[in-house]
Amino acid sequence: MSNPVFVAIDMPRLDAAKALAEKVKGHVGGIKLGMEFFYAHGHHGVMEMAHVGLPIFLDLKLHDIPNTVAGAMQSIHVLEPAIVTVHASGGRAMMEDAKAAAGENTKVVAVTMLTSLDDNDLGRIGVAGSAHDQVMRLADLAHAAGLDGIVCSGHEVRAVHKQWKNGFFIVPGLRLADGSAGDQKRVVTPRQARDDGASVLVIGRPIARADDPLAAARAIEATI
Repeated sequence: MSNPVFVAIDMPRLDAAKALAEKVKGHVGGIKLGMEFFYAHGHHGVMEMAHVGLPIFLDLKLHDIPNTVAGAMQSIHVLEPAIVTVHASGGRAMMEDAKAAAGENTKVVAVTMLTSLDDNDLGRIGVAGSAHDQVMRLADLAHAAGLDGIVCSGHEVRAVHKQWKNGFFIVPGLRLADGSAGDQKRVVTPRQARDDGASVLVIGRPIARADDPLAAARAIEATI
């Protein structure tokens, strides 16, 4: 895609979300709607945001038994999202069923490891090895399940891209060189992530919470 930036708009107010999307739509390639937005506004909200005219990435991180995830995927089929996420840790059967239930034009992408976690967090939840090792394992599993790609941090995207040549890679947790990391632990800049093989750059707070979101979107677009 010509502009890989998807602006994350996880706002509880639909009017504010639409206003932000309209303001920056000439300088981003799509809109990411997460759980906060979807739980507040559901199908209606997604349809309203679709009127902006940008591809919709539904970041719902589906994670349940295979039959339930397939049913959830079928329930959002009418929304025709460009991208939907599931959790890779749900296992191969769950991912296979999610992909089978998705629309023909919807990319199903597996979340590997949240960018708010690091090696210490993995140990506390009983996962052996480093964040890098975990991402690579789950990327292999998602590939075997027939998914389109994965979500990973910018720290792993180069290695995953080398291993999965034609994969579709979404990198969240991006921050500008002079920006605060906030609650993110494994961050890189948008330019670095793009250079390392990211297909989509998810950028939220640096645009959505900027004093001038349009200027922020323009500045980020200029770096990539």
